[in-house]
Amino acid sequence: MRLSPHCEALLQEFIELRPQLIQLDNKVFELLQTTMQQQGIELNSIEHRIKGVESLAGKLERKGEKYHSLSDITDLIGLRIVTFYTDDVDKVAAIVSQLFDIDWSNSVDKRKLHDFNSFGYNSLHYICQLHEGSIPFEIQIRTALQHTWSAIEHDIGYKGAVKLPPQYRRQFSRLAGMLELADDEFSRLRTTMTEYRRQIQTLVKSGNLSEVTLSTDSFRSYLELHPFERLNQRIAAVNQAELFPASLMPFLRVLEHFGMESLGDVQAMVDDLSDTAYQLALSQLAVTDLDILSESVGLQNLCVVYALKHGGGRDDVKMIYDTLYGANESNAILADAMIRQYKAIGQKQ
Repeated sequence: MRLSPHCEALLQEFIELRPQLIQLDNKVFELLQTTMQQQGIELNSIEHRIKGVESLAGKLERKGEKYHSLSDITDLIGLRIVTFYTDDVDKVAAIVSQLFDIDWSNSVDKRKLHDFNSFGYNSLHYICQLHEGSIPFEIQIRTALQHTWSAIEHDIGYKGAVKLPPQYRRQFSRLAGMLELADDEFSRLRTTMTEYRRQIQTLVKSGNLSEVTLSTDSFRSYLELHPFERLNQRIAAVNQAELFPASLMPFLRVLEHFGMESLGDVQAMVDDLSDTAYQLALSQLAVTDLDILSESVGLQNLCVVYALKHGGGRDDVKMIYDTLYGANESNAILADAMIRQYKAIGQKQ
């Protein structure tokens, strides 16, 4: 590789500057990573690298005379922020423009070029500095699908400028269009789901539970109302026990197994069976001195009572314990004990 004296000097300056570039690269990466986390933006990845010596030498061989100084080469440090959604690209860009000084004259938004064949290159390219006069670095911002497309193009050796037969260009154009549409639809779907969750929360808080389909999101919102707290407190009072937190989300599978379709069905179980569930728990705790109980105690007893009240037997009760704690033959023994206790409280009533 033959370089002019000017380019040789630039390359040598770069080699001497590498330790400083590495420090700057790490500083910018850590600042971006911390800031994105603080802002609550979930990213696919943040990549960062220092240009290799051979890579820079090749660049200088091709067009080194256009660079008057090393600071004219703006991609010695390169970072790439890969988002999941197209609308997050603009959010990230706004954060980047607040963190760093942007050289707007050398930055480019390739999304505005409207080249249908260049989906993978439709990213934002910002030339940045920590402060005026400092070493410049490049930050690219693109979506995960754009990043994947770019990697595939690179792998198969296709670039938009390469002349290909029309049938191959059409294939690339169709695929690029499909991925661009998918990118937009993922963003639209996220917006739709966010609005759906807001609607669920509004309905739950308003008490219109029969209108809310039982789902992961709706059950999570329902739990924020602490619907089992009164029953838990009654049960805990038997032994003056302390309640410790426990996730109730695993019970969703049990409730769905029962055929419950809305939060109204769940609330009806709470309203109708809480007294029986309390009696069942009382029969277990009265002969113990347990003073620490899980917050799942109320719902667990409700589920057992519901299963037995609706004609279930040993297998149905065992299913509850298998679902919550994993399949185990000891669950069958526990199920038999619960059935005996349920029958005993039924005879007393």
